[in-house]
Amino acid sequence: MTGIRHDFLDTARAAAALLREPAVAAAWDRLSALPEFSVGGLAGHLAYQVLALPEILAAPVPEEPIVGLLDHYARAAWVGASLDADINVAIRRGGDREAAGGAAALAERTESAIGELTALLASAENRPVRIGFWGPWSLTLDDMLVTRMMELAVHADDLAVSVGVPAPPLPERAVERVVDLLSRLAVRRHGPTAVLRALSRAERSPATIAAF
Repeated sequence: MTGIRHDFLDTARAAAALLREPAVAAAWDRLSALPEFSVGGLAGHLAYQVLALPEILAAPVPEEPIVGLLDHYARAAWVGASLDADINVAIRRGGDREAAGGAAALAERTESAIGELTALLASAENRPVRIGFWGPWSLTLDDMLVTRMMELAVHADDLAVSVGVPAPPLPERAVERVVDLLSRLAVRRHGPTAVLRALSRAERSPATIAAF
């Protein structure tokens, strides 16, 4: 199993542990730190990053073009879209669907999917894969897992902040992969000088170097 796959599984386990936090269940129907997301919906969106993968791996190998990570985000409809854009409404509704059974059921489903993925990822080829609403393009499996690690890391923090608990500790290598991806996206969006200044020269740093 590649290092990326180990890192993804470890990150998924950290997210699953957060879903078991009593504070998450207690705040389930409240608004989260993300606009228009309830805590439950955000938890469902977090879990989806894991729950979607067994189905993705079971699907036929797509025949559409394979793109790299930066090209993927250049094409993704949600990047830069408004809160009420169709894609973002669909994402929120998807989170709500995943959360419909409640906190305990969502955590159990996520843990079960991690167990299934531990076996699947041990032998899966690094083949093209896609999530259903993407297109018309695919990623390699390992690149897909990097995108899911980023989603897990960012939304685990969102969920933790929403319910007033510390963000879960993440594997060091996973953090490095996520920071590398976000840094590359930030450079593409803001240019290298802005990113260098933000990281090294507070007196000249821009207001933001957010990747999205």
